[in-house]
Amino acid sequence: MSFHIFTKGLFKLRLVNRILLLVGLMTTCLWFGPAESAKGVNNIDGAKIYKKNCAVCHGDRGDGNSRAAAGLRTKPRNFTSEKVKRELTKNRMIKSVQNGIPDSPMIAWGKKFSLNEIESVVDFIRSTFMQASTADAIPGRKIYRKNCAVCHGDKGDGNSRASAGLRTKPRNFTSKDIIKTLTRERMIQSVRTGIAGSPMVSWDERLGIDTIEKVVDYIRMTFMGKKGGKNVSLASVRRNMAKPMVKGLVGDPVKGSEFFNNNCYVCHGKKGEGNGPRSKFINPKPRNFLLLASRIKYNRPTLFESISKGIIGSEMPSWNKVLTDQQIADVAEYVFQKFIQPKKSREKVSGS
Repeated sequence: MSFHIFTKGLFKLRLVNRILLLVGLMTTCLWFGPAESAKGVNNIDGAKIYKKNCAVCHGDRGDGNSRAAAGLRTKPRNFTSEKVKRELTKNRMIKSVQNGIPDSPMIAWGKKFSLNEIESVVDFIRSTFMQASTADAIPGRKIYRKNCAVCHGDKGDGNSRASAGLRTKPRNFTSKDIIKTLTRERMIQSVRTGIAGSPMVSWDERLGIDTIEKVVDYIRMTFMGKKGGKNVSLASVRRNMAKPMVKGLVGDPVKGSEFFNNNCYVCHGKKGEGNGPRSKFINPKPRNFLLLASRIKYNRPTLFESISKGIIGSEMPSWNKVLTDQQIADVAEYVFQKFIQPKKSREKVSGS
């Protein structure tokens, strides 16, 4: 009898130990479980951290309107501002929380909170107060992914599946030299007019200036760490069309017409649309002079230069070994009056 009681008690003890062990294992799994959860990084509640530590300055709605804000010399960041939404990247916010911001009430939280906790609170701020903010950046992002990423890559570094087959490598927007030297205006012009001798075609007719500005700003903010810029007027990227021919030359469009229609048309076409008989065998394609991209770029000096020296990386040869400066000026004048600014000279240059 006592033996059976002892055995039964031992069985119960072992059962209790197994249950305790199982509970312990479950607790351990919950504690060291998956890195991502509904609450955030490592199951950390970013909302709770924000409300306890950040809302006192930035406000419950993230707009910087709090009881403490009135007494601060530098106002807290308004995360709902469209400007702030465009400027603040996730990495920049994490660094600001970690290290603080000099000459502001924003102190460094890096010693109090772990990187995972900081990332969780930043994710909460971005998803709660800044989500609707990215309206301006989203169109640029969609356009970039649809049209630009195929060459420049998802990370803007020029590493893409297509880049291996291109003779001229796509621009790496993350390069320090590019970030330092490539201006917004130059980028807009490159997207509008294309880059001769490269796979970069003109996007002006397909996208338009407003859309081009958005995709350029997206590239600059996402890959180059630059702020958005002011809208660029057409005048800011247009070359001076009133500039006279170089070297004091005056071109004869009639003589230029004869040469163009005997030689240049095979690539550029009779109507200057870049669709001449040879164009289907040429890559990059011959210049279409009727595009806005051409009409804001090719003034008389630029035409003279292109005809005289040719364009490296394209089928456009240099004619300065074959033609005199005057003959080159004649061809340039014909192209300028016939295709670049036809309305101003319709009476002067007839048919052909």
